[in-house]
Amino acid sequence: MTLAESKTNAPAPENKGGVVISVDAMGGDRGPAAVMGGIAQSAEKNPDIRFIVHGPKPELERLIGRRSDLLARCDIRDAQGVVSMTDKPSQVLRKGEGTSMWSAVESVRQGEATVAVSCGNTGALMALSMLRLRKLPGVNRPAIACLWPSRNPQGFNVMLDVGADIRADAEDLLAYALMGASYARNGLGLSRPRVGLLNVGTEEHKGRAELKQAHELIAGMSEAGSFDYIGFVEGSDLPSDRVDVIVTDGFTGNVALKTGEGTAKLVGDFLKEAFGNSVMSKFAALLAMTSLKRLQKRIDPRRVNGGVFLGLNGTVVKSHGSADATGVSAALKLAFQLAQSGFHDRLAARIAQSLAAEAATTTEHKGMS
Repeated sequence: MTLAESKTNAPAPENKGGVVISVDAMGGDRGPAAVMGGIAQSAEKNPDIRFIVHGPKPELERLIGRRSDLLARCDIRDAQGVVSMTDKPSQVLRKGEGTSMWSAVESVRQGEATVAVSCGNTGALMALSMLRLRKLPGVNRPAIACLWPSRNPQGFNVMLDVGADIRADAEDLLAYALMGASYARNGLGLSRPRVGLLNVGTEEHKGRAELKQAHELIAGMSEAGSFDYIGFVEGSDLPSDRVDVIVTDGFTGNVALKTGEGTAKLVGDFLKEAFGNSVMSKFAALLAMTSLKRLQKRIDPRRVNGGVFLGLNGTVVKSHGSADATGVSAALKLAFQLAQSGFHDRLAARIAQSLAAEAATTTEHKGMS
């Protein structure tokens, strides 16, 4: 399907005290059936979630009609166009108004939903989100935050940016630290997250000039931002229990993310080969089945599916394009947790508070000079 235009004036679903999530049903590689499967799983686990589902109305009516339990919890918004994985963001900005992705973001902009979720084209989704939602005051570059499996009690660390923008100066990295700490506080329940700045070493003299400058800025904002800054961290600290939030630029973060995903798959393949090598190894696999399933569950990327766009006037969760129903359900769970915690309002307030504190500090230094 093309980026054809389509508009609808359908009402938002009645809230009834729950959380409304806007879902792009057409963005994923597996099609709307997988997205609706994820919605069904999510709805079964949590009766407080309601959905605005965006896509071609006849197709969505057919899929939702197969699940009688979803009929009263889903509102369909007819959007005939689909943003493909190969569409350029600039093309989507010009011609994407009738697409399911545009419609899903628009529901957040209009205040009908608290969070938008899409499995679609990351670049297009970020471009649309920035266009329709705009950036929060004080945020120069939004960031994508992901959850990284770790040895921490919560099971994950937060890393950002993982691909929204390949560039980041010292001020951007400071904003990422504030946003990442707020995400960890509301998404992982950490009252005072530990923040680290990713570098090639932990020594203060190492790293590029912007990293050294960011090092000083983040340290000076830790009290106003209600986090503990532990200084520079290295790649080996990403899955460690030394830090809760890892701050980096989008280029480095995306390379690290894709490397981690590839390594997890490689380890899984090696284990399958090792345990299937002989009759005795197969027998050993049976004996270790419980432990292997526990390991598989812990490193399963579907469980941590969902990168959060931070720094916008609204919350957007980007699911993996290849996500199945389980992966979509995980992204919806994350969206629900953030919406329920009032994450967006708290993030905006925290950034405003930190900007005020930074301005006061700057004024004080100028008065002393």
